[in-house]
Amino acid sequence: MARITIPSRDDAPDGSKSTLDAVQKQLGTIPNLFRLLAVSPAALQAFTGLQSALGKSLDVKTRERIALAVAEVNGCDYCLSAHTYLARNLAKLSPEEIERNRAGGSTDPRADAAVRFAARVAAERGRVADADIAAAREAGYSDADLVEIVALVTENVFTNFLNEVAGTEIDFPEVHRAAA
Repeated sequence: MARITIPSRDDAPDGSKSTLDAVQKQLGTIPNLFRLLAVSPAALQAFTGLQSALGKSLDVKTRERIALAVAEVNGCDYCLSAHTYLARNLAKLSPEEIERNRAGGSTDPRADAAVRFAARVAAERGRVADADIAAAREAGYSDADLVEIVALVTENVFTNFLNEVAGTEIDFPEVHRAAA
């Protein structure tokens, strides 16, 4: 049961409706996360702005891999469900790759370095070792890429935490975090 009221599109604040309409147009639906964010037009605008800017960084497969790893670190079933759906249907990742991503790695050597780095950033709350940065650099990631990976982690931590606080109802095929 949601602990923060998630409005319908029509019940959302006027300042959020145009963004929700854009989400509806792009996705064909308005996921509960976006309707939750719509409670605050400022939060919705901030999130969609960050999401839009980071959508131009790295490739979609790497972005979804990072989202899966971070959702698993944070134990967010809503985000695991959403990003498993997106990983399969948008990024076209295999079920085996998705499982590997959730475990903080990848079958692709370059992506593995990004996912491992992102999982460490999330798990260690940014307090990564020099060796973590060196491993990402050895895989070919630039300083700009490292900043973008941290930004992607932050974007995902925000939605993980918000969905956990709100108790957002999952509106994707359900996936649950691995047992600790």
